[in-house]
Amino acid sequence: MVGGGSDVNGAEPEPRTRIELAYRRLRRDILDGLLPPGSKLRVEHLKSQYQVGAGTLREAMALLLSDSLVVAQEQKGFRVAPVSMEDLKDLTRTRSLLEIEALKQSIALGDDDWEANLVSAFHKLTLAEERLVKNPAIAFNDWEDRNRQFHEALLAACPSRWLKHMRSILYQQAERYRRLSAVYGPPPTSVHDEHRAIYEAALARDVGSASEALEHHIGRAVSVTKLNHLLDR
Repeated sequence: MVGGGSDVNGAEPEPRTRIELAYRRLRRDILDGLLPPGSKLRVEHLKSQYQVGAGTLREAMALLLSDSLVVAQEQKGFRVAPVSMEDLKDLTRTRSLLEIEALKQSIALGDDDWEANLVSAFHKLTLAEERLVKNPAIAFNDWEDRNRQFHEALLAACPSRWLKHMRSILYQQAERYRRLSAVYGPPPTSVHDEHRAIYEAALARDVGSASEALEHHIGRAVSVTKLNHLLDR
């Protein structure tokens, strides 16, 4: 699905068009930092790199604009959206508001299947975090996928399509910052304890504790020292 969606197993379905394929490749290269923040996206150069036509690239760029991963400059084409501490703080505050509200609704409405899927997602995330500690360079991409699946499982019972859609855009933006930070090392070991606190409170249907734990978990991004130094350069 265009816009960062996934199927029930956490994997993206196969792209249906060349536009969607180009969109996904560009999106991944932006998230991975291969196309750096602020860099100019020259259609003529990218055509050969991605082996698609100019029209297909422009359509893919339009999709990335809706994700706020690309910005358009009048008469000057496209650039990768910039990053900054101010943007990260605004992103973190807004994501926290949306995700906590979605979590509250999900806990209130989650059934047995929701609980089972959450247990499975947390177990897979735990295994990924164990591998991350042993070999950060190799295990990071798998951890990132399992981390996304865990957060999606938490919110799966939320009935609001728009709330989950807007939250997914912000989560995707936060991934850019996580990957920038990962260049200088893996996520801190405390991240597993944070996930466990959210998970246990959600299963216990303790909305207050789950919301507090999630707010702390999301908000920690702005206090990561290595990221502060990176963005302030």
